[in-house]
Amino acid sequence: MLRELKTFLAVARHGTFAAAGLHIGLTQSAVSAQIRNLENALGIRLFDRTGRQATLNAAGQRALPMAQEMLAIFSRMAVDDAVSEFRGELKIGAVATAQTGLLPQALLRLRQQAPGLEPKLVPGVSLNLLSQVDAGEVDLAIMIKPPFELPKELSAQVIRREPFVLIVPPQVEGDDPLRLLAERPHVRYDRNSFGGRLVTRFLREQRIEVNVALELDELEAIVKMVESGLGVSLLPRAGLWLEHPLKVRVIELGELTFYREMVLLQRYSQRNQPIQKLFAQCLE
Repeated sequence: MLRELKTFLAVARHGTFAAAGLHIGLTQSAVSAQIRNLENALGIRLFDRTGRQATLNAAGQRALPMAQEMLAIFSRMAVDDAVSEFRGELKIGAVATAQTGLLPQALLRLRQQAPGLEPKLVPGVSLNLLSQVDAGEVDLAIMIKPPFELPKELSAQVIRREPFVLIVPPQVEGDDPLRLLAERPHVRYDRNSFGGRLVTRFLREQRIEVNVALELDELEAIVKMVESGLGVSLLPRAGLWLEHPLKVRVIELGELTFYREMVLLQRYSQRNQPIQKLFAQCLE
């Protein structure tokens, strides 16, 4: 019945049998059959079906946290107290800068201490990774701390604080970050991302209206755009662009400095499991 529970969570998350099937590798008819098996076994209906939509009814909403806990308990059965003997898969979500920054050395240390573990990297943006951890689709995630309160079922441990700086093309003169932001075109860190929301708050607090030349989410791409002379940008001091000879000028914000916090996100009920604790230690 475990596969039916996993399918139930997928439908609850994605809203239709077809969308759930795409994410878990099943056809729509197979998803429908598994949900029917689960409802028959429980003797209740879990979804209200309207057209293609499948919406949790009252019984489904009641069953959802219990299904999540049942799958979490099953996954904990595979954990050996001796982590060096652990066998299994650990799904690790990570934003782009974590994949090239924090993760490589952490995964090396993890392999040395738990050689039988099979890490699986799941790339994504912070908002999607938050949903995936919440739904149990990944075990933990390295992501930007959300600018809102987390559900009580989730635990976020701050593992790094990254200061924001202003980068400008080399030929641009001046060192006053506020004046440069007000006068120059702006290559904007995607305002829908968690990091971009920090930029939005900073600009609002400083009462600066920027002239947006382009908006995107990848830090390395932002740096390339500034290098080309497209504009200036506020972005965190993080990522591969710091490891190469800089073709931009970096201007510190001084007392105006604000920070992007990177967190290790996991389900609260699993944070003290041996493998999760070992991974957290490897990040340090």
